[in-house]
Amino acid sequence: MFLAKAILEGADRGLGGALGGLLGGGGQRRGGGGGGNIGGIVGGIVNLISEAAAAQYTPEPPPTQQHFTNVEANESEEVRRFRQQFAQLAGPDMEVGATDLMNILNKILSKHKDLKTDGFSLDTCRSIVSVMDSDTTGKLGFEEFKYLWNNLRKWQCVYKQYDQDRSGSLKSSQLRGALQAAGFQLNEHIYEMIVRRYADEDGSIDFNNFISCLVRLDAMFRAFKSLDRDADGLVQVSIQEWLQLTMYS
Repeated sequence: MFLAKAILEGADRGLGGALGGLLGGGGQRRGGGGGGNIGGIVGGIVNLISEAAAAQYTPEPPPTQQHFTNVEANESEEVRRFRQQFAQLAGPDMEVGATDLMNILNKILSKHKDLKTDGFSLDTCRSIVSVMDSDTTGKLGFEEFKYLWNNLRKWQCVYKQYDQDRSGSLKSSQLRGALQAAGFQLNEHIYEMIVRRYADEDGSIDFNNFISCLVRLDAMFRAFKSLDRDADGLVQVSIQEWLQLTMYS
């Protein structure tokens, strides 16, 4: 997975400051159950969209398990603060599930009337979690959430830049440039498939569908790169690998 000043200020205030804006300083750490006062946690979000230029995004291979094991020892102070504030959001298990993610994203979206959206559904957030869930726990841990968070910041900038008529949505003619600016070079057939899958009947794509599309594209690029060990642009997978790749996404 990017959306409000609390998120986008991360470029200026650092990751910890960005998540601090999300937490608003008034959130209570929730228990291990699925509840929690999400409204209180995200109550500090401020209503401002960044006008920063769209970042050129290049999908990266997913971090290795060794990375997840050793990363905390080498964290900067900035990332350490981000981790501490994420703990308030995630609770003792340090993971965020689909319902939590839906509540967080929709609370943020409610602050931005200039973004045309029906909101993130639970099914959409389940899909986002599944394609980002590199350790298949069914939730997003800190590193996975941070990766999604940074992508959302970049992709929201792209969306704002290519919504040139300020309609709150992207036309199919604007979508092509937005996908390229996000770092995805796609052929005509794939582009047409994306329009059929994610666009409304009038050919426009709202914000939540745009994010859903990019999350899936990013995951597919990363999955392919991890399988293409000799970097020849070709992969060979077993039926079990194929089912695991396609069913949990």
